Amino acid sequence: MIVRAILLAAGKGTRMKSARPKVLHELCGRSMLWYALAALRDAGIEEIVVVTNPELDPQVRALGVRTVVQGEQLGTGHAVQVALAALEARADGRIVVTNGDMPLVRAETLVRVLSAAGENDVALVTARMPLPSNFGRIVRHGERVARIVEVRDASESERAIDEMNAGIYAFPETHLRDAVARLRSDNAQGEYYLTDAIELSAAADRPAVPVVADEFEEVLGVNDRSELARARAAMNRRICERHMLAGVTIVDPATTFLEPELTIGIDTVIYPGTAISLQSSIGSRCTIGPHTRISDARIGDDVTVQESVVIESEIGSGSAIGPFAHVRGHAVLVGENRVGNFVEIKNSRYERGAKSAHLSYLGDAEIGEESNIGAGTITCNYDGKKKHRTKIGRNVSIGSNTSIVAPRTIGDGALTGAGSVVTKDIEPGGRVAGNPARPLP
Repeated sequence: MIVRAILLAAGKGTRMKSARPKVLHELCGRSMLWYALAALRDAGIEEIVVVTNPELDPQVRALGVRTVVQGEQLGTGHAVQVALAALEARADGRIVVTNGDMPLVRAETLVRVLSAAGENDVALVTARMPLPSNFGRIVRHGERVARIVEVRDASESERAIDEMNAGIYAFPETHLRDAVARLRSDNAQGEYYLTDAIELSAAADRPAVPVVADEFEEVLGVNDRSELARARAAMNRRICERHMLAGVTIVDPATTFLEPELTIGIDTVIYPGTAISLQSSIGSRCTIGPHTRISDARIGDDVTVQESVVIESEIGSGSAIGPFAHVRGHAVLVGENRVGNFVEIKNSRYERGAKSAHLSYLGDAEIGEESNIGAGTITCNYDGKKKHRTKIGRNVSIGSNTSIVAPRTIGDGALTGAGSVVTKDIEPGGRVAGNPARPLP
């Protein structure tokens, strides 16, 4: 049995009030479309065609996804017709149809609807929802679905039904092709409803199998920014829960903001106000936060990062960062390093045990093992045209308020006095002070 998917994403999303296409709006660092595609792939469906509109199509194709364009917005049934015209017919195939604006749908739900459909049945996902609701109502015949009534076309008694259509279907391909070819647009919207295919199935003595979602929030679509915020909160809770169940302590999930594809080790504790993004990895037994941002970073075991920012950098095991530190621009701290209050590190490397505890800027620098950078130290790495590197050896002591005018090399065991302005290289064991810095007697 060959299973393929049609992902409906051609809606204009006018209620988003945005120049960005609706399905490309993000929650927890990924677009709604990303989540929809990920759920299908996690369910084992690799061949996916996305139905787009002319404005959206180039952006989706740029993601390496197969697309077809629905030139006129004539309803979900018409969108499926367009998609099927682009797919080679397979007599033994099954088609899953879902929506690109439903980021909370789980792969497990897609697997359930496919399993319920089996080889020959039609199945669809339903949900019990609070009333009133704008979702289409499920009209059952016994344990099966006789038809779906869109709310605009529903009678008063049908609007009282609390089982709703989620818009996720599994069809035998031959049956779907036959059904969409017979859809009509004689309804309040003048559109071709894919939901009518369910009634056609029942008329052909093939009533659909309903699969009730575990929670109705999973199948809620996003139509405006308020709904996007609610979906974001739900997704964030889900991501936090997954890490907590894997051995991570998150003190307050409501104020901790995570993205998919993170790695966080066991017994790490994350405090409130922390955001972790862009496939960052964090080791075991770390303490992260409060009020910390980590993005595209790799952090070892037993690291503390509090009230600080770490971006595009590596922090080795046993290090302590913050409070109020900023580590960025491909900085590498090998391990057992100390970076303290109001220290900024950019594109620099700290060897094991090197530290800068207070009020310093280290840019384009190499700091040797066990060297200590005093408060107020600056590497003057930019001459107005180019950036230059500073090399500081092992066991160096840089005095407070030292300015090092790059490019400079400071040898192992050297020392600078407080307030020094270093304009020349310092030999190993050298001791300098002053402006400009001169050897001490």
